[in-house]
Amino acid sequence: MVMEKARKPLPPYVSYRTFRNFTDGLQMGIPDRIDRSYWGERYSGSNGTQLMTALRFLGLVDSGGIPTTRLRQLVAAKGMQRSETLKQIGNSAYNFLVDRSLDLQVATYAQLEEAFYQSYGVTGDVARKCIKFFVSLEGDAGISLSPFILKKSKTTRAGSGRKKNAARKRERTSQNGGKLSAVRSIPDQNSWYEMVLAKFPSFDPGWPDDIKLKWFEAFESLLKRGLVSDTTQ
Repeated sequence: MVMEKARKPLPPYVSYRTFRNFTDGLQMGIPDRIDRSYWGERYSGSNGTQLMTALRFLGLVDSGGIPTTRLRQLVAAKGMQRSETLKQIGNSAYNFLVDRSLDLQVATYAQLEEAFYQSYGVTGDVARKCIKFFVSLEGDAGISLSPFILKKSKTTRAGSGRKKNAARKRERTSQNGGKLSAVRSIPDQNSWYEMVLAKFPSFDPGWPDDIKLKWFEAFESLLKRGLVSDTTQ
């Protein structure tokens, strides 16, 4: 059973891809200090803040954003050396890996959730994101996790994706429903015909000859269009 430890800062819950892309980008050069003026143009405020939380938690920068030796080692490492560096980073950052109170080879997803809750007090969607980052980090480090964790984490990600897709579908349906309502408000072709015929006067033998001529010309035009039959007169 995982014993409750002294609280540490919130574990990483930023997208692991964001973290990986950021550290890979440091191969172009590591600044003296990693602050908003450095990452502000590439990441939104929330993503940048979450990224800095991850870097501090993993011991890659200090409280002032100054890169540590471990970050420089990670950026410079390649292949198996990089995997080993990531393994060391994870093992020294997460409480339940430090005290080996959780065996990742056989642990269930629920046990991993409990470990995060007891060590960091995270629950719900934040816990899910923290676990997602952790699973990705361990996988990038070449660490084998139990199939119980991997299967559940994939199901959780898929469920989250389905919820987002369902929300998008509902939004599209709502928007399309509004468009369909607008289309239905436009009279169809038959309605237009009925409106035209309603305006067309019945023939009156008492009309002057020029009016009679115009009426017959209009009636003939309607016949050609199929709007009336020769029995309408």
